[in-house]
Amino acid sequence: MRAKSSASGRSLRRGDVVEVRSAPEILATLDADGTLDGVPFMPEMIHHIGRRHTVSRRVDKICNQIDRTGSRRMRDTVFLEDLRCDGSGHGGCQAACRVYWKDAWLRRVDDRPEVVEPRADDVAELARVAQAATRTMRERDGEQVEVWRCQATDALRFSERLKTSSMPQYWRELRNGNFGVLRFLRLLVRGFVMEVASRVGLLKPLPLHGPGSEDPSAAPPGVRPGDLVQVRSPAEIKATLDDKGHNRGLSFDREMLPYCGRTLRVTDRVDRIIDEKTGRMLKIPKDSLILEGAVCSGERTPGCWFCPREIYPFWREAWVRPAEQPDRVDSA
Repeated sequence: MRAKSSASGRSLRRGDVVEVRSAPEILATLDADGTLDGVPFMPEMIHHIGRRHTVSRRVDKICNQIDRTGSRRMRDTVFLEDLRCDGSGHGGCQAACRVYWKDAWLRRVDDRPEVVEPRADDVAELARVAQAATRTMRERDGEQVEVWRCQATDALRFSERLKTSSMPQYWRELRNGNFGVLRFLRLLVRGFVMEVASRVGLLKPLPLHGPGSEDPSAAPPGVRPGDLVQVRSPAEIKATLDDKGHNRGLSFDREMLPYCGRTLRVTDRVDRIIDEKTGRMLKIPKDSLILEGAVCSGERTPGCWFCPREIYPFWREAWVRPAEQPDRVDSA
């Protein structure tokens, strides 16, 4: 039996204050695979039980990073503030994906103002179920191998294909409270123009292409988590890219352009992430940085319009320089 998100039955919207339901209530919504509508309840979500958060966005669609065949339709799902997976239940994955919360795992505080303390036994059982769902068997090279499983790897299972030309997906973003009218119209016009330009070949997949080899003068500054850095200009970054728009295999994409010239803090050096397509843990031996607040907006990439995932792009050290006593740190 699935729990309702509120006594009134109204779908959760941006700005709603909610409480994460108790462990027994969440367990009652999960199937044998530890999922609700295919969405896994992950171990990293356990410590939010009983806590209150604000809905930051309804998730009615997401981009598809698995086979890149366009956006995907989601239902009955929200994001809470900027809650992200810390990878503690998934081998230390550092992708820091935003966590999907099914409406049935939440209740609006207005519907039930009192806070119920979670029982240790109930939480332990939910943790057991969630942890058991972090691994699965997949076929690779004709053999069954055990790989990681999370909300990102299972995205194709709990979402439906959306055509870019399907208009209802865009109107939902206005009706569900994610965007104000003026911003929505501005993004809709931008999306239409860029989508047409992309389809007729006037817009390249990547915005910058270099001289065919990396610029040896762009020496890595050796930054560490906590350091303030300034993102280099497009011209400087272009000099570090090959003719395909990559630096040692890592692309500089259009969603990263708005951060050029800004001063941001390094939050992590990434050396391991779970591959969304295969579930394998990928080791990253080369320099890859995450910058605080620098996320994919879903507002500049054809085929990904209005995606709310805010994925962290990875930055090469050659694309930033140490900040020189900045007066302020830019907030994205």
